[in-house]
Amino acid sequence: MRHVYILRCKDKTLYTWITNDLEKRVFDHNNSKCWARYTKSRRPVKLVRSKKTKDKISAMRLEYAIKRYSRPKKEMLIDKRSATKARSTRAKK
Repeated sequence: MRHVYILRCKDKTLYTWITNDLEKRVFDHNNSKCWARYTKSRRPVKLVRSKKTKDKISAMRLEYAIKRYSRPKKEMLIDKRSATKARSTRAKK
């Protein structure tokens, strides 16, 4: 299983990539000295969106599509997740 994820960097830029270990990868973006060249100078980064995919090909296709999105469309994708989380939290109460 692969994850396609979006990070929001300190300078408000968005970074999209693929991983098979999401927690470790986000940790590396914030702490590693040799990985994550783009995010290294833009720390701290925050995970704002992730999606599980069934295989590597699906992940690569989704990542490619997201990278072609305009900034407003990416923000809508991120906001959609936030709205869904808020609704599910209210439903649990």
